[in-house]
Amino acid sequence: MELLEKTKKITTVILDVDGVLTDGSIGYCGSEEIKFFNAADGYAIKVAMRTGLQIGILSGRKSKANETRFAELGIEMICQGEKIKLDALKKMSEQYNFTYDQCLYVGDDIVDIPVMNNVLIGATVADAAEQVLQRAGYIAKKSGGKGAVREILEWLMKAKGTWSKQMQRYGI
Repeated sequence: MELLEKTKKITTVILDVDGVLTDGSIGYCGSEEIKFFNAADGYAIKVAMRTGLQIGILSGRKSKANETRFAELGIEMICQGEKIKLDALKKMSEQYNFTYDQCLYVGDDIVDIPVMNNVLIGATVADAAEQVLQRAGYIAKKSGGKGAVREILEWLMKAKGTWSKQMQRYGI
């Protein structure tokens, strides 16, 4: 099945955090963790959810910064602190009622490969690990934390034919 045909089956998008929604940098101010998220990525997530796409988070690290950002975006499907991501994806799929062949996953590092190999579309960011770039079905031109998620979600929604309807509210 060609990539554009696969997009029609996607109902769920699962996103890694560090290196995908952020540039992978982690800062500390005392004991508080600091992360920077791209506003364009957040906007695309909100638009994607308006089209009916289910958006989820799957992160190997647990972080209050993540929780704050995802609450702000209205993302409820969140799985953090999971070292074996494929096991976590199984739990998520059972809890949130999606199958792997309905899922697009965006990851950037070696720990993401097992998930990418099991979903319908594995996507990645431009600055991902070489092993991930070799396996990805879709590679964003932008880097993690720099609008890559916006690029991937916009591509997906355009392929599904849902983007232009969402843009009508802006006169586009």
